[in-house]
Amino acid sequence: MINIRVFQVLLLLSIIFVFVPFQSQAKSLPKFLFDKALQESNDGDFIQAEKDWSLYLDENPNDAAALSNRGNIRLALGDPQGAIRDQTMAIEISPDDLDPYLNRGIAEEALQRWEDASKDYKYVLKKNPKDVSALYNLGNVMGSMDNWLEAKKLFSQAASSNISIAMARSSEALAIYQLGDLELAEKKIRILIRKYPLFADARAALSALLWRKGFLGEAESNWAAAAGLDIRYREKNWLLNIRRWPPQPINDLITFLALEDR
Repeated sequence: MINIRVFQVLLLLSIIFVFVPFQSQAKSLPKFLFDKALQESNDGDFIQAEKDWSLYLDENPNDAAALSNRGNIRLALGDPQGAIRDQTMAIEISPDDLDPYLNRGIAEEALQRWEDASKDYKYVLKKNPKDVSALYNLGNVMGSMDNWLEAKKLFSQAASSNISIAMARSSEALAIYQLGDLELAEKKIRILIRKYPLFADARAALSALLWRKGFLGEAESNWAAAAGLDIRYREKNWLLNIRRWPPQPINDLITFLALEDR
């Protein structure tokens, strides 16, 4: 059996789903219905997936994997309270499985319950200090609580993992930017762009940083690439509340774009 593990990074509205293996404790399952709900979840058919997870759970109410899966779908459908209830039930049934703690933390983040989310991520890290999802998400929480030094440490740990993602490295560079070390931040962003030339987050971050350093021409060039890849980087509210950049890079990018638009 497989659980949908939510890793809050960036996509469509506010979250991206990453699917990773997770063994259910259940012994007897109507496999066809479980697999059908899982496929619908993977395909993004969230309304039907929620119905099928609920139908499955009517007959298998103690399946922690199915509860956690339905919780993730409910979060995707804009019901973080329902997601928290499902993840909490999954934890009560199978307390040794770590995915429901991580998934509940993400739902708590959606409600800006930073302390609750922090506790869940720290619990995961107590059990598995190298969990990249928990490191990255806890970094986001620390940033939301305006503790950018701690956020930088966590992003750095996530970025140094063997299974690190580009967004963790970008967030690390942005936290360094926020803390005032522009040279190191620029170095890390440029390394990231060399590896992922079509990565909009790094291009937009470099645009802001270069404008701050007075290199307007190169800032404009990088912004042209970023805007062509993802126009949401124009939106301050999106940067602040969904992508969750630090305030200094946001202010620099928005100021730069205001000059561009004149």
